[in-house]
Amino acid sequence: MIDRRAVALAAAVAIPLAGCVAPVSEVTPVAAAPLTSAPVPAPIPLTPFRWQGTISQGGLIRAQAPGGTATVTFDGRPVPIAADGAFVIGFDRDAPASATLVATLGDGRRVAQQLTIAPRAWRIERLTTLPRFPAPDPIFARMRPPELAAIAAARVRVTSAAGWRQPFAWPATGRISGLFGAQRIYRGEPGAYHGGVDVAKPTGAIIRAPADGVVILAADRPYTLEGKLLMIDHGLGLNSAFLHLSRIDVREGQVVRRGDPIGLVGATGRATGPHLHWGLRWGEARLDPMLVAGPMPVD
Repeated sequence: MIDRRAVALAAAVAIPLAGCVAPVSEVTPVAAAPLTSAPVPAPIPLTPFRWQGTISQGGLIRAQAPGGTATVTFDGRPVPIAADGAFVIGFDRDAPASATLVATLGDGRRVAQQLTIAPRAWRIERLTTLPRFPAPDPIFARMRPPELAAIAAARVRVTSAAGWRQPFAWPATGRISGLFGAQRIYRGEPGAYHGGVDVAKPTGAIIRAPADGVVILAADRPYTLEGKLLMIDHGLGLNSAFLHLSRIDVREGQVVRRGDPIGLVGATGRATGPHLHWGLRWGEARLDPMLVAGPMPVD
């Protein structure tokens, strides 16, 4: 005889268990996803540096870094580069016979290029009757340090100027009265060499910007040596200095374009007559404007 109470109890206990365990027939198997990996991009092909310009003492080149370059160094020193990989390199008047350019790509690979720097012969002037240093001047000793500090501060200013990409024009044309690199020997002791090119012009002759730039120094008074001094940054560490001006026609922070009038020739500071002294620098390297702007045009 069937115990009806036992059957009912078993049915009551089975109800909640049925709700917790799904029948095997209701389980749908899921196919495992195939094992795949993202495609590995091909490495950027290694290409050499490209440049144009003069690789010699006092020279300047405009260069292009290999594709994918993240940083560039020149003899171990960082070189500022533009977003498209373009940059400039200047060679000091006393640059050694060789230097090394190194590009480090984003993936860590490196491209190295050895540069052979052509030497140059410099004009030497021997003065046997004059000492290297004049008699001590207390006024000069007091005024010179702040002048040098202002010049140094201007040279390290970074601007967005892109004049370094342009061909440079002469800021004034005329007879060249002083060559870059010429050195005087005072009673057998070498003095500082001439750090720019002198152009003989009458007082009041117009001086024009040789390339686009930003004014980084416009002296509010004549400096003891440079006189009325104007400095323009052309970007990526390349800058111009214009000395002995009779008037400065631009202000600090002003953007100038190639060919804009920026001042007038004069004879302020330590000068024996009216002329323009044009100096060029890339970082600490002094450059020869004649190698950057080319031969002096005929007036």
